[in-house]
Amino acid sequence: MQVIPVIDIRNGVVVRAVAGRRKDYAPIVTPLATSSAPLDVASGLMSLHCFNALYIADLDAIEGRGDNRASIRAIAEGFPQLRLWVDAGLRRVAEARDWLEMDNVDVVFGSETIGSPEEIAWVTENARAILSLDFKGRLFLGPETLLFSPEIWPRRVIVMTLHRVGAGAGPDLARVAHIAADAGDRTMIAAGGVRDMADLRMLERSGAAGALVATALHDGRLGRDDLLRLSQK
Repeated sequence: MQVIPVIDIRNGVVVRAVAGRRKDYAPIVTPLATSSAPLDVASGLMSLHCFNALYIADLDAIEGRGDNRASIRAIAEGFPQLRLWVDAGLRRVAEARDWLEMDNVDVVFGSETIGSPEEIAWVTENARAILSLDFKGRLFLGPETLLFSPEIWPRRVIVMTLHRVGAGAGPDLARVAHIAADAGDRTMIAAGGVRDMADLRMLERSGAAGALVATALHDGRLGRDDLLRLSQK
């Protein structure tokens, strides 16, 4: 079970997610870093554990009001061994190609923002592209044909339950299991609601190969020893 820490960036600082209500996100206060600057928070996470990947959501880019490319580039250059999964609200392949100029960046296309069938085809075929199937409550955010056509999913798929992000409600095990059953041998990553090791074990039994995690890392419910045990399995 792979743990991928999450950094949400807005207006140049890392913010703490609350149940997908982006207007309520405030600058993060964490024992892992002395400030909410993205590079500081990334450094704090890497001091906790030698993670293989880091998920970065550029909330300004997702919401169409600027971007935090400079901050993300600083993390990419500061940790060249770390794969960055960048969600910048991509809608077009040309935008993805700009990000892929950074050697250690993979691009996330969210179902909430993905564009035409041509974009979907590119995501399907590109090894550095990740699809996020985005849900808010029972609502799927995106074209239904994408949800019900697993044959066009890429090798890595995120099941993003936005209403559970930062809410401490636990992961949506039933949804993860349902999508994992359709995914075949693709790598399924759960996102939203992970509180502790018990949640990770249940997600693994539900078919997830990994999980995006933020709050549980910052409040210590997933600690250094937990992460070490997971990496040794």
